[in-house]
Amino acid sequence: MNTSTSQLVDNFGRKVTYVRMSITDRCDFRCVYCMDEEMTFMPRNQVLSLEEIVLILRAFCELGVEKVRITGGEPLVRRDVDWLFEQVGQLKQTTALKELTITTNGSQLTKYADSLVAAGVDRVNISLDSLNAQRFLELTRTGKLDTVLSGIDAAKQAGFKRIKLNAVIMKGRNDDEIVDLAQFAIDHDLDISYIEEMPLGQVTHQRHESFCSSDEVLAKLQKSFELHPSVTNTGGPSRYYQVAGTSSKIGFISPHSHNFCESCNRVRVTTEGRLLLCLGQEHSIDLRAIIREYPDDIERLKQAMIDSMDIKPEGHDFDIKEQPIIFRHMSVTGG
Repeated sequence: MNTSTSQLVDNFGRKVTYVRMSITDRCDFRCVYCMDEEMTFMPRNQVLSLEEIVLILRAFCELGVEKVRITGGEPLVRRDVDWLFEQVGQLKQTTALKELTITTNGSQLTKYADSLVAAGVDRVNISLDSLNAQRFLELTRTGKLDTVLSGIDAAKQAGFKRIKLNAVIMKGRNDDEIVDLAQFAIDHDLDISYIEEMPLGQVTHQRHESFCSSDEVLAKLQKSFELHPSVTNTGGPSRYYQVAGTSSKIGFISPHSHNFCESCNRVRVTTEGRLLLCLGQEHSIDLRAIIREYPDDIERLKQAMIDSMDIKPEGHDFDIKEQPIIFRHMSVTGG
């Protein structure tokens, strides 16, 4: 089979070849831009089972999806997650799937890095917003920097094809570490992407006051590094620059300042099985309802996915001054 011809094409001619799948809304951190300090998590019967997740991803990949990213919450806190990755990794042999990736906070990588590589995970994105242990604790509310740094080392030893750091930059919080974070990535032969904060879920700070644009981050970096625009495309929304004299690339994910909707090739599936056609809109269909009513009918599931393309919007309407625009937290949506 292993075809790469996508059958998922929206009304604007965009082919969906990339699915981000949130497998849990739970996390061992409480990052200030992602969660409330006191979270109410979903009842377990509302969360997709691992078997349901595999079925959904199989359907997508049989329809031409080439890239799957597993997200959370923190995906590696989900019980039996190693079985899930083994099952999804096997889809490379029978479907269009070419790349399997994961976004993680790094806290569990010393435990899982080797098994992830063995299962067929190609790349890992690790969130790292500060190199200062006390600040890291303040931003994550519960996280220990040393644990994440050990996880990064474990990922390097495990042999992923590429490791990328993700840093959400906020004024007055960590914008003074922009250059230090880039230097850390360069010193460890990693890539790094700087991400503009997204207005998802109610948080305790004013997002328009902490917002730091990609252009501001780039201007700071250009004072310290020689950066050349790169044609690298990982299938996601990042714009990349090559750091001269190194193997490291610096990326920017800019949903506000450089809207990337016109080239959108992805959809998301939330923890409870809602297929979101846009990160910043509520257009969605309920995949969980379909597979629980018709558990053995993958063709019905695939037809629902094809039909969903009719409601994929042209773009989002993010306005950082409005809080919040979307009430679901990023941990439910998928980081």
